[in-house]
Amino acid sequence: MEIFAYLASALIGVSLGLIGGGGSILTVPVMVYLFGVSPLLATSYSLFIVGSTSLVGAFQNFSNGFVKVKTALMFGAASISTVFLTRKFLIPSIPKHLFYIGSFEVTENIMTMVLFAILMLAAAVAMIRDNDSLGKEHVPAKPAGLFTLLFYGVAIGIATGLLGAGGGFLLIPTLVLLVGLPMKEAVGTSLLIIALNSLIGFTGDLGHFAINWFFLLKITGIAIAGIIIGGQINKKIPGARLKKGFGWFVLLMALYILTKELFLK
Repeated sequence: MEIFAYLASALIGVSLGLIGGGGSILTVPVMVYLFGVSPLLATSYSLFIVGSTSLVGAFQNFSNGFVKVKTALMFGAASISTVFLTRKFLIPSIPKHLFYIGSFEVTENIMTMVLFAILMLAAAVAMIRDNDSLGKEHVPAKPAGLFTLLFYGVAIGIATGLLGAGGGFLLIPTLVLLVGLPMKEAVGTSLLIIALNSLIGFTGDLGHFAINWFFLLKITGIAIAGIIIGGQINKKIPGARLKKGFGWFVLLMALYILTKELFLK
């Protein structure tokens, strides 16, 4: 089981290298079900792992001219601050026991995993759906207004802050359809936004959790090796071909989490 857990950790990075997203959606389930980490701590570890791995991916894309730093900083401002505030103040205030539905007790851990499964379902649908139009250069008929971009930034920031997922499947369509970036630049820019969101969000956890740094750095190193491998594979096999298959895999994982948390307790 331990070997499978480390292979799954590598897959986090490989998926980021291949398709520019999706890896973060695996991190929390890997932490919880394969390494036995508590769900809330898993979201914290996920921020560090995903942030560090995405930073490496962003650097690779920056070297190829596919990162719009100004766009990342402007769009990311709202999401970055939202992630930090969520981790610093909201997460510590969540009670361990939330409420009852009949005799079924909804705890912090169950709610975290159910919300995460819902996020996975949304990510799976986004990956499975035919999004070929995103692969073409898209220039909005009317550029998105500041309020719209701030709204998307805050929404992505809340999702990242609560669940420790980078939100690449939300960011990439936003950057293509609302900002007008070509797909390759949207992928590279989204990795930089994810890195900033996740790593700055993680700093909001310092002092709230007992961090096992040796374990965290070990898994992060494996994921970073994965993104380098994924980037090399992507040169030979277009990631778009793999996205739908990965989407179906994420969908099955989401259904497994919902079944386990709601019906197998």
